[in-house]
Formats: sequence, C-alpha cells, structure tokens
Amino acid sequence: MSASRRCIRIARGESGFMELVDFTRLKVSCKKCSLAELCLPHGLSRADLEKLDQVVRHPKPLDRGDHLFRSGDTLSSLYAVRSGSAKLVIGNRKGEEQILGFYLPGEVVGFDAVSTGFHTCTATALETSSICALPYSQLSEISSNVPTLQEQVLRLIGREMSIENELLLTINKKSADERIATFLLSLSNRFKRLGYAAQEFRLSMSRQEIGNYLGLTIETVSRSFTRLQKLRLIATQRRLVKLLDINALHEMSHGVGCAASQTISRSGRITA
Repeated sequence: MSASRRCIRIARGESGFMELVDFTRLKVSCKKCSLAELCLPHGLSRADLEKLDQVVRHPKPLDRGDHLFRSGDTLSSLYAVRSGSAKLVIGNRKGEEQILGFYLPGEVVGFDAVSTGFHTCTATALETSSICALPYSQLSEISSNVPTLQEQVLRLIGREMSIENELLLTINKKSADERIATFLLSLSNRFKRLGYAAQEFRLSMSRQEIGNYLGLTIETVSRSFTRLQKLRLIATQRRLVKLLDINALHEMSHGVGCAASQTISRSGRITA
C-alpha cells in the first residue's frame, strides 16, 4: 500500500493545515477504544471509516477534575475515553450528587443528552485522560448513510440502559460485601472486554466515589475491602486490586456463601 493510500485527511489542526494520519496506525490506536467497537470489528468499509474519522476531534488531555460536559450543556458531541477514566454524576435540588457510572478506555459517555438535546448529568475526568469527541450532528448525518454505524450507536445506548438497571438491582438487593464483589467483577469483565488484565487492575476512583456509586458509606467500603482481603478473595495495595478467587467473588455477588451482618439506615445506605 502506498504512503498516499495509507494516509487519510482529518480536521484542521491548530496550525490551520490539514493533518494526515497513517491509516494503518489508526487501526492500531483505535483497537482498544470506542472507535473499535463502533467500526473496526463490525464490517465498516474503509470509505465509511474515513467518513467517521474526518469528523472525530481530539481535544487536549484533561486533568483530574476537568469536565467533559456539565449538566445543562447543549449536546454537541459524544465522548470516547481514549485513555484514563471518567465519572458521570447527577445532582439534586439539595446539592447532593450521585455517581451514575465510571467510564474506562474504549467506552462512550454523553448519551444522557440524546433524548432532550441537553445533558442532565456532569462528566468529570477521574485522572489525566484523553478523549475523542464525535460531533453529534455530523455523527447523526454519517449514521444515516452508514447503517452499520447507526446500529452500533443504538447498541451502545442499550448497554447504557442495562448498566443503569444493574446499578439499581445492586443497590436495592445486595449487602455491602456483595455490592463490592459485584463492582469488582464488573470492572474485571470490562477490562477483559477491552483487552486489559482482568484479574489485576488499578482503581482510578476513590473509595468515597465507590461508596457514592454503590450507596455505601466510605467506612463501610473500607471494611468490606478488608473483609474480602481476610477471606483471601482479593489483595490490595493502595489502589491496585488483584482478584484472587473469582469463583468465590461470583458466589458472593449472588448472595452465596458467608456474609457479614449489616444494618441499613432509613435512607437505605448500609452503615455497618
């Protein structure tokens, strides 16, 4: 393949000149991000992939605490996490926040605004992160001409709904240890799907953020991690977690096996 055929044009850079990307390098760099899920494994032609890549933007990296978008912002793009991670948060009239989800490399955030055109949530970087921004108006236009892409966008929306339903089930039906086991297994499965190590990974979110997501106090989260270590189900070193017995974690996540006694407050949050 000649150099001219290997390269495709993308949007104008800060210099004002058209930048070039090696198509073979694009396949490698996109292999573990959302573009792979949207395009490469699902039979898009090279011409269709070029159409999509022409509209993808690469904003400057985000630092921890930087926002991808805020609640009330107009929908402009869907954001694929390229490296790092992010959280999605919704607030209430009392100023309290609830974390709705964590997003890893290769996952897409921003679907909360698709139905209304405005974001109802705020997305924030959990660590230094890079993202790909897919302008929604242009993505919609391309999707109308590329049915396969449209199908994958709809499938991603469906996955978002499934994750929300799983969260509700986890919060309402499980003890603290079961919630932590379920959370760790969910991360393990997602890392495995993205091609990363499934049994040993780093938590980019704090224990307070994990507690907020699962409806637990930070003290309860810490005690649950300690119990799982004593049972030799996991090993931790700061934010590094190693799953030592996945089968036992699966049993615990389904309420099988030993469970420490819990007390639940009127608010529904486990406190001991």
